[in-house]
Amino acid sequence: MIEFSIAEISKIVNGKIIGNVDSNIEKVSQIVIDSRTFVNKKRALFFALIGPRNNGHNYVSDLIKKGIKVFVISEETAVKETATFILVENTTLALQKLAAFNRQQFNYPLVGITGSNGKTIIKEWLHEILSSQFKIIRSPKSFNSQIGVPLSLLLMNSNFNLAIIEAGISEPNEMERLAGIISPEIGLFTNIGDAHQKNFSSLQQKIAEKLCLFKNSKKLIFNADTEIANTQIEKFCETNSIEKISWSLNNNALVQFSSTIKNGITKITAKVNSKKYSFEIPFTDKSSIENSCHCFVMSWVLLENPEPVLRHFRELETVAMRLEIKKGINNCILVNDYYNSDLNSLSIALSVLHQQAAKEHFYKQVILSDIQQAGLEQTELYKRVNELLVEWNINEIIGIGKEISKHAELFSIKKTFYEHTEDFNTQLNRNEFKSTAILIKGARQFTFEKISELLQQKAHQTHLEINLNALVQNLNIFRELLKPETKIMVMVKAFSYGSGDVEIAKLLQYQNVDYLAVAVADEGVQLRMAGIQTPIIVMNPEQGSFQNIIDYQLEPNIYSLYLLKDFLKTVSQNGIHEYPIHLKIDTGMNRLGLKSDTEIGQAVDIISSNNWMKIKSVFSHLAASDDPVMDKFTYRQFENFDEQFRYISNLFPYKIDKHILNSAGIERFPEKQFDMVRLGIGLYGISNTGLPLETVGTLNSTVSQVKNVEPNETIGYNRKGEVSVKSKIAVVPLGYADGLNRKLGNKKGCAFVNGTRIPIIGNICMDMLMLDVTGLKTKPGDKVEFFGKNISILEVAQNTSTIPYEILTSISQRVKRVYIQE
Repeated sequence: MIEFSIAEISKIVNGKIIGNVDSNIEKVSQIVIDSRTFVNKKRALFFALIGPRNNGHNYVSDLIKKGIKVFVISEETAVKETATFILVENTTLALQKLAAFNRQQFNYPLVGITGSNGKTIIKEWLHEILSSQFKIIRSPKSFNSQIGVPLSLLLMNSNFNLAIIEAGISEPNEMERLAGIISPEIGLFTNIGDAHQKNFSSLQQKIAEKLCLFKNSKKLIFNADTEIANTQIEKFCETNSIEKISWSLNNNALVQFSSTIKNGITKITAKVNSKKYSFEIPFTDKSSIENSCHCFVMSWVLLENPEPVLRHFRELETVAMRLEIKKGINNCILVNDYYNSDLNSLSIALSVLHQQAAKEHFYKQVILSDIQQAGLEQTELYKRVNELLVEWNINEIIGIGKEISKHAELFSIKKTFYEHTEDFNTQLNRNEFKSTAILIKGARQFTFEKISELLQQKAHQTHLEINLNALVQNLNIFRELLKPETKIMVMVKAFSYGSGDVEIAKLLQYQNVDYLAVAVADEGVQLRMAGIQTPIIVMNPEQGSFQNIIDYQLEPNIYSLYLLKDFLKTVSQNGIHEYPIHLKIDTGMNRLGLKSDTEIGQAVDIISSNNWMKIKSVFSHLAASDDPVMDKFTYRQFENFDEQFRYISNLFPYKIDKHILNSAGIERFPEKQFDMVRLGIGLYGISNTGLPLETVGTLNSTVSQVKNVEPNETIGYNRKGEVSVKSKIAVVPLGYADGLNRKLGNKKGCAFVNGTRIPIIGNICMDMLMLDVTGLKTKPGDKVEFFGKNISILEVAQNTSTIPYEILTSISQRVKRVYIQE
């Protein structure tokens, strides 16, 4: 970003400078939009953005304490005497205006990419393919929203000579705003699909909205084989005098492709103006072929002669768009972000490292390779790397690579350098890494996954992958069903339904949920010890845990007179007044809860007769909220609960929260959301009404061995697996001790291997199982999925005559959890 003075920014965004103007801030060089990821940096500017659930103006005071001196605001009530403020009508629009101005300062080509799928992959592949010819600035990760796009454009500076920016929309009129600030010279339309379709009346409307991005472009690249979009795109180009750059694998187009697949490699031939070009990609799936064709055409448009870059197509790899967060040895946390190597992604990764380390006050360490294709001279590059490390309070760097080693003197923190990854691995002493948050970040060629393998806690090949972005997406989908004032309690009991306790709780705290709920006090204590400060309710408190509940500021669910009297005794012994409790009413579940009028009346008398306790909420539990057949019973529960709550709340002078809805209830009975709802299985991707929730958990393993089996031989215990023809069997290190239900054996369950569903053959063993991979090219090390994107957890539950809850919570804790975060 160009450095701007406060006066310049105010003029650009049509703002008014108020408050205490700090003359020491000559220029602004960093834009901040999230108070949670900010570390003190001079010359930073905070935009107080307003979203549907959050308001940046609420964090001004805290950020002033952290060192920020300049703010862009739209609410004058946020003004403080100790800082400088730029008052605007709309802070989001102001951010976009500043980004548009920054973009207009550079006349090098800007490529705009939109479509339903493939935007980020194409952008990253173009960066890999073209970096030998251009100094490229591109959107970080998948920054393609109303906020992500301006943040991407603000990264443009004179060190680059090509920009690649992606843009996405989820509802009408959004692209009109993005088009004005991106203003791409060359456009690329990937494809059209069903993503976000619910907000558009038709695919044609969505195509028209996306095409708005290119209304002032000179050229537009598109796939002529996409019949539903082709006619509309051609007409759009003609109307706006845009040069059509069409390509096809089947029909006549400017660029004509043909492809052949052999031994896992796709050879693609392109014919352009009677000239032929050939290149290979290490993929065979339809999407990768389509994405690579887009990349070739863009290379041809930008270079005219793409021959110099064709060899890079063979080197393409699966795009690592997400960070992995794993438990490491000796109480360490690993943040893996290998395969991306540039300053922008380093800054993002350091933000995640900061989040992971903050609550435990961990030592922070970065293992970093040479940074390639940064568009900077090497000395300037590593000076900036050091600045980032200092800004994020990193304690130590381990640099790997010849270039970073040459510039060791530029680093002002504790440092060690190696020229090669093998040198580090050979000299590694695992005992030196203790209670440390470690960012492992490097370019592909440095194979940093080997370092991760050495430092991770568990070597078990089976792991449960938890997609934190999907979890946040699901949380936001449920938030959209709620009134802004409705609180959310999220259930993290039972190891967060098998997904992990501390990691999930950290994320939910970061997302500002109102309450977390655990089953027993020990779970709450563990969260408190990990630094979780969000209010925590204990759903099944036990008399022996009362002191821990008080010591760790947990809030008990009081469900019986016996429990109430015992807890009252403990609170009074501690001399605490108005200790928060939650009163559970049994309205028909006939599980825990105060049921009779007499019980409820006695409980209220006990609580109101002293000031030792204060009721924070009264709640009940629906017995059949997911079953329409039982709706008559459910409405009786509502009526019963309403009556009991009115009686209780009328007897106390303070407000008491009221809640009864679980995940299915949120979906089916939105009029009963009251003051708070309790979100459980829905957060993890299970919907009762077909909400577009994302899969959060994926159970993966790998093939250990492949062997040939002759006709009439048997496989596994009790010889249950039989084959009548010569077969090939793959052995996988996953068994019922890992939590895979034994009922899935003998072809009742399956796995997904190399694009194919494979039956489980024979009985599932304690620590392994066998798959019939006859006719497939399967080898040791191949990835195997048991549920996730390709095999629904609902299907697995149906095959074992149970519910998704049991499948998730049954996954053993010996199975490594890997957390994926974009």
